Amino acid sequence: MERLIHIVEDDEDIRYILEYVLSEAGYKLQLFDSINDFKSRDKTQQPDLFLLDVRLPDGSGLDLCREIKSSPSTSDIPVVIMSAHANGEFAISDGKADHFLAKPFDLDRFVMKIKMVLDEKSNAS
Repeated sequence: MERLIHIVEDDEDIRYILEYVLSEAGYKLQLFDSINDFKSRDKTQQPDLFLLDVRLPDGSGLDLCREIKSSPSTSDIPVVIMSAHANGEFAISDGKADHFLAKPFDLDRFVMKIKMVLDEKSNAS
């Protein structure tokens, strides 16, 4: 079964790279360049993972993370926050993220981290 990841990242180059490496790793993706774009998504199929940037043109990925985690329909879905600016401990404690990735990151380690998070979710289910 293909695992679905929702990515919210405003930087087109980073979005392209994430799309490439995660598609090559066998994941199905939905990409969003803003919070508004994300909120207008089709909500009939929930993802297996949310991958959020912190600094977005129309708000904070940390606020979006808190919103995702407070909704009964998405609270159990892992959220990974990625940022070159945010503090990882803060993103996890205050932002309610499950994991944090500091940018820039090694792409092989990134894919391994995503696999680990999804495997943790599968083992917990």
